[in-house]
Amino acid sequence: PLAVRVGALDDCAGFYVADNGVGVPETRRGQVFDHGYTTMPRGTGYGLAIVRDIADAHGWSVSLTESAEGGARFEFVTRSEGRTTTDSAGSD
Repeated sequence: PLAVRVGALDDCAGFYVADNGVGVPETRRGQVFDHGYTTMPRGTGYGLAIVRDIADAHGWSVSLTESAEGGARFEFVTRSEGRTTTDSAGSD
């Protein structure tokens, strides 16, 4: 059965979401966040593009790599050196 794990990144600068599914080939990882990119016949290509848009709106970054089990691992960096996610709260 498919298992999904969520946890903190080792450097405490964010979190990850990982699964034990089939993963994403390395050659396609650069495209999966593009608006309209899909490998499914009836797919829209909105899902991961929306994930990137939400991360960007929060000032975060998101990347895709391989999980320890060979599935997908999405890493969200929510803060950088000298900045926390609360530093920009309420400043539009």
